[in-house]
Amino acid sequence: MRAVVREGDLEPDETDRLADEAATLFRAQRDLREFEPLYRRYYLPVFEYCYRRLGDREWAADASSQVFAKALAGVHGFRSGSVAGWLFTIARNTVIDAVRTHRSHQAIDRWFGLSDPGPAPEDQAIANDQRRVLFRAMAILTPEQRGIVELRWAGLTGPEIAQALGLSLSAVKSGQYRAYARLRSLLADEQIFGDAP
Repeated sequence: MRAVVREGDLEPDETDRLADEAATLFRAQRDLREFEPLYRRYYLPVFEYCYRRLGDREWAADASSQVFAKALAGVHGFRSGSVAGWLFTIARNTVIDAVRTHRSHQAIDRWFGLSDPGPAPEDQAIANDQRRVLFRAMAILTPEQRGIVELRWAGLTGPEIAQALGLSLSAVKSGQYRAYARLRSLLADEQIFGDAP
């Protein structure tokens, strides 16, 4: 199910931005170099979204590059809607694929006794406590709530999140409200996470 973004759901400035971005994307369908303004606008939000989901900067950079490569390859498939919603749908699917691929590679590495390419123990010890607690709290949310919050943090609007997740705008709003209320409660009661890393 694809969410439909109606003009009445948007502020006038937001409608202008969406129309401008769609026009840029339609120009990119004729000349891929026209995609550059969209790349400049969305690379950092896409990277941050991938980083939050994957937890590794290099892995997130690779995933972000794949997102834009897929977007360029599929630029002729864009017909209407939010460019951000379209890009973050690609990002979400790319992250899911990256996690699946990573899991299968980990199994192969263990089978053949290959060394772990992850960060050194010293680097892991320097991990940010607040970020660890936040990620633990995020893991307690439902998958839908987690997806809504991650896309909101990536800078998407409610209608764009609805498009990316295939939800109605009202489902996004209520999911976001419940997610933030749950996060506030969990972070206020930080001891529930204990001292375990």
